[in-house]
Amino acid sequence: MPDIRIHRTHALGLKKAREVAQAWAAKVRKKFDMECTVLEGKTSDTVQFTRAGVNGRLVVAADHFDLDAKLGFLLGAFSKTIEGEIEKELDGLLATKSKPAAKKAVGKKK
Repeated sequence: MPDIRIHRTHALGLKKAREVAQAWAAKVRKKFDMECTVLEGKTSDTVQFTRAGVNGRLVVAADHFDLDAKLGFLLGAFSKTIEGEIEKELDGLLATKSKPAAKKAVGKKK
């Protein structure tokens, strides 16, 4: 059973969800020195991530994300803190991508 399980629904569609997943993978690579592999599918993608003491996957679908992670013995004691950090990063990326793009003002020709 995973130590961390996170489910988030969204209305981004698969293309934008993939962008969020790519941004998330880039952040965890840099911030936590994770090795990430993206397996693209027709209707969903899977981001597999691993480093010493952690391995898991993020399933990316058109309407939801599912993250499961298994922590090693030493990191297991910090599971709630780690879960909170993952939620903060993922929720922040989802919020940014969910905002409608600002429309440019179009001037009238005289």
